[in-house]
Amino acid sequence: MHYSSYSELCRGHVCRMIIVYRGLWREREVIIKCGIEEALKADNHPDSVPRRDVVLFDKPTRGTSIDEFKEMLLNFLKAKLGDQPSLAALVSRIIAMADVNRDGKVSLAEAKSIWALLQLNEFLLMVSLHEKEHTSKLLGHCGDLYVTEKIPHTSLYGVDVPPFLQSLLPSVIHQIIHQWFAPAWPRRAKIAIGLLEFVEEIFHGTYGNFYICETGFKNVGYNDKYDFKMVNLRKVAAEMTIRGFLKGRHCEQNVDCTYGKDCTATCDKLMKQCKSDVVQPNLAKVCGLLQDYLLYGAPLELKEELQKQLRTCMTLSGLASQMEVHHSLVLNNLKTLLWKKISNTKYS
Repeated sequence: MHYSSYSELCRGHVCRMIIVYRGLWREREVIIKCGIEEALKADNHPDSVPRRDVVLFDKPTRGTSIDEFKEMLLNFLKAKLGDQPSLAALVSRIIAMADVNRDGKVSLAEAKSIWALLQLNEFLLMVSLHEKEHTSKLLGHCGDLYVTEKIPHTSLYGVDVPPFLQSLLPSVIHQIIHQWFAPAWPRRAKIAIGLLEFVEEIFHGTYGNFYICETGFKNVGYNDKYDFKMVNLRKVAAEMTIRGFLKGRHCEQNVDCTYGKDCTATCDKLMKQCKSDVVQPNLAKVCGLLQDYLLYGAPLELKEELQKQLRTCMTLSGLASQMEVHHSLVLNNLKTLLWKKISNTKYS
């Protein structure tokens, strides 16, 4: 079993870390993740011992009824995802998930476990997007540990440049290596269609609107059938999370209004506060990612029109006036162009 760790988030006096394991479970490769949340004393004294058990499993408290727990979950989801009419169904799903031993009841330990897991952004998004075929399947959970399917290919390209070489090689060499090992163009077209479908799914989805806040080829991948899979849900954020980050935030320039790596809003330089709307939508960022990926090796009769549509897509803005009909039209045109080329072939 192999493991690596990464720090997820620190807010106030609470820090979270996820320990990631790769292993075998029921004869299949899986990813095992364990969430660790530690409370730091106000003085941040290095000798202080965090009470991890108190912080992570502090809710619900003994004596909480199932109806009170459902109300807790509903209020939590409203704060995280917005007041969506479908949240009651999500609460019911979470309650069913919490009942690990399938006895028709949710014990205090089971309630504490699911509550702790929901504090982890990736787990919350995995539960919220469970109906989508383009995310990793959640296979099980226990305590602060959860298991997901392993995605075989964790980059849009077939191979990544080793980290120790990345800073030594010029970008043109990176591009050549990617092109050498990338799947055949029809397979890349199929993967791209899946990525566009994912963008469509998370835009005004069942449980609200979500943004991809680091649109890099290492955060998106595919399975052995060349179906697109979102590798890293930690780079996806609910609209409510971003709005909460931007609300009242002081800024001097637009870069001060950036959540994650590239979810950027406009800075009102007169008020010196961030506005609430993200400037560049998911679709424009994804088309920028797909430009080199799809144009290299594209069929000659398709290349000019494909380039034109990708350029149009990359100029889309996040303004509310453009977010509905225009975005849907651009996305559907691009999907149709790609699908026509690979439909009725072995690649479809």
